Amino acid sequence: MPTTPVRPPDRAELIARLALFQELTRAQLEDIVHASRPVTLGRGALLFQKGDRPAGFFVVVSGQVKLAFPSLHGAEKVVEILGPGQTFGEALMFMERPYPVFAEAVTEAMLLEIPRQPVNDLLSRDPAFARAMLAGLAKRLHGLIQDVEDYSTRSGTERLIGYLLRQADDAAEGPVEVMLPSAKSLIASRLNLTPETLSRVLHDLAARGLVEVRGKQVRILDLQRLADVGRDRERED
Repeated sequence: MPTTPVRPPDRAELIARLALFQELTRAQLEDIVHASRPVTLGRGALLFQKGDRPAGFFVVVSGQVKLAFPSLHGAEKVVEILGPGQTFGEALMFMERPYPVFAEAVTEAMLLEIPRQPVNDLLSRDPAFARAMLAGLAKRLHGLIQDVEDYSTRSGTERLIGYLLRQADDAAEGPVEVMLPSAKSLIASRLNLTPETLSRVLHDLAARGLVEVRGKQVRILDLQRLADVGRDRERED
């Protein structure tokens, strides 16, 4: 994994902005900064392979990283697409189990690797940090359970509408521009759809006047109407 030097003040600022570390004291933050290691990846570069052993966890500073299951037939199942501020690998770090997925940079990306030992020291000394770490892991577990529910009970249209609404986040009711964070084929795999189905659903939503699609840019014309369509389809099913 190629690395490039990052000046300590820059690294400290990046770490301090992350939700997991915002409540740390200056001394605790300095311990994490000193132990952290910057990692830069070119597009398509592997961070780790399935079966590798974790020595810590990772924070995405910039760019995008996908977690996916490999396939003997050349296909892959995308589990998650991670962007700036998101973390991954915490649970396996504590369990000391090998990675069940591989991690690959979707775009050029910069990450920070946080080693296990300073995290363990913080967990033993700081209840607030332990609560924040547990909350992050619980949120990740809830997301995985939601994925299983979506794949099992919701149509492709409902899955894509839910994804678009999550990308729009807390935007206002008016038209909202959503930039798809990666190739449509990756998003299709993330939603357990074929690329053809994803394209068809986007076309159908555009034909109904709910969205406008220009490459990776999706303009949601009415957030409430789009959400209502998702709920109506769920009731119909």
